[in-house]
Amino acid sequence: MLRILALCLGIGLSPATASDLTEVDVELFLAVDVSRSMNLEELEIQRRGYADALASPEVFAAIEGGLIGRIAITYVEWAGQRSHNVVVPWTLIESRDQAIELVEELLVQPRTNMRRTSISGALDHARISLESNEFIGLRRVVDVSGDGPNNGGRPVLDSRAALLAEGAIINGLPLMTNDGTYSRWHLDDLDTYYRECVIGGPGSFLIPVFSWGQFADAIKRKLVLEIAAAPAPFAPEQIRPVSGYDCLIGEKIRLQRQQEWEEF
Repeated sequence: MLRILALCLGIGLSPATASDLTEVDVELFLAVDVSRSMNLEELEIQRRGYADALASPEVFAAIEGGLIGRIAITYVEWAGQRSHNVVVPWTLIESRDQAIELVEELLVQPRTNMRRTSISGALDHARISLESNEFIGLRRVVDVSGDGPNNGGRPVLDSRAALLAEGAIINGLPLMTNDGTYSRWHLDDLDTYYRECVIGGPGSFLIPVFSWGQFADAIKRKLVLEIAAAPAPFAPEQIRPVSGYDCLIGEKIRLQRQQEWEEF
């Protein structure tokens, strides 16, 4: 939060500290779910979808059209509370060549999945990463994709509140593509869960994905909206909230499954 105020008001950072930070339109943290419920084919679709979007003319046009004309981006895969794989570290993009280099790095890294689904852990990791990188953005956006509710780590509302307090915006990409695999973790209203429990901040939004065939287009659309700070669909202020929605539903499902396994 201090760094954002310093950029806007010109105070709060020493000249030496300020000179070490590169100004960008947006610091974009891509948090991509690779929990065990994702199979290898789905992991490949995800990587390819992000790569195609980042290499697209539409996304680069959004980058060029910014006030500063450059962004900083990192791509991190997440699962359990401490399961975070930094596939692409914080990288500056202000040219097509830099965008292509990032895409090539993204595609060559190995694919793997990990246990648990800790959205709170991903948000906490994003908060620390945003505070410690070498950039200072007009906006700080955390883009979270996932196919289930939080079932590990601390409550997701606590992590969301901590990240929002730092001036970040959290957008969501709920993956509602259940194919029967690990269906015991499936949540029919995952889009509602993301709206009520995950996303937040000025202009925050979510884009649900109902089939893997929609994934690539959804990612491209979402990145353009985030980079350009454009009005988006499914903004929380445009949808009537669900009174009393249980943001601990994932933890309760996990506890129920554990009890069933013990009884079995």
